[in-house]
Amino acid sequence: MKITLLGTGTPAPSLKRMSSGYMVEVGDDLILFDHGPGAYHRMMEAGKRAVDVTHVFFSHLHYDHCLDYMRLLMTHWDQGAGEIPELKVYGPPHMKRMTQAIIGKNGVFGPDLEARTKHQVSIDVYQSRGGIGERKKPKPEVTEIRSGQVIKGNGWKVRVTSVPHVQPYLISYGFRLDCDAGSFVYSGDCGPCNAMKKLAKGADVMVYMTHYLSGTEPSKAFAKGVAGHMEVAEVGQAAGVKNLVVSHVLKQMDEPGLREKVLRDMGKVYKGNLFFGEDLMEIPLEAPMATDRER
Repeated sequence: MKITLLGTGTPAPSLKRMSSGYMVEVGDDLILFDHGPGAYHRMMEAGKRAVDVTHVFFSHLHYDHCLDYMRLLMTHWDQGAGEIPELKVYGPPHMKRMTQAIIGKNGVFGPDLEARTKHQVSIDVYQSRGGIGERKKPKPEVTEIRSGQVIKGNGWKVRVTSVPHVQPYLISYGFRLDCDAGSFVYSGDCGPCNAMKKLAKGADVMVYMTHYLSGTEPSKAFAKGVAGHMEVAEVGQAAGVKNLVVSHVLKQMDEPGLREKVLRDMGKVYKGNLFFGEDLMEIPLEAPMATDRER
């Protein structure tokens, strides 16, 4: 299993940090967890293409977690030329409606899809990519999931749990992927909660939304729906995770000296391996290892 951080930022535009996106490779499957603005570009920088993606899980439908979905969906279909399986998509309620709003007959790209399946120019392109016969429109396999559900793949499974964020307006989930190689837990966007402690128990890697410096929250509602750095440390320690990744960080803490202070403060509570997430960082399942001194 290989874990790559694609986007570690927030909705705030940044050239350094794209919005939320995480990539997990297990066997022949390439699984994405959220796909916010810029995550697609980072995926290409990591050497992967849309046609390599087999499954996508969405924690919730804030735009900074799903805006690049339309690019992924359209490119996966277009470049795949009918030669690869349909994309398997899992998300909260409204996922099917969103998908149809993109590719349905009356969707945003309805006219585009008409042209790409009927005009000879597009048919020539389709055939040059290996397509044979009539070009069919995309039909991704979209499943709206619920808390407690387990999705099984080829040698892996993903468990879903409800987490507090901005309910009742959006449903938000945390995920745990288990396979023979190890376990990966992703909080999505959520505050500190027992649900994540239970979900992440004994996990190899947990990526947790660490949105602000604890003690600077503007309200109780804010502190319930998103997590500060010390709260994340407490969840990681209580769950006994081996590797804890700080992500979805505000510029507030993303400054030289402050990043180190965040890790130092968290290390007083959490005793595992801490990572201050960066785009394209690969997270080991075991403890990080030092390289040879002269290399």
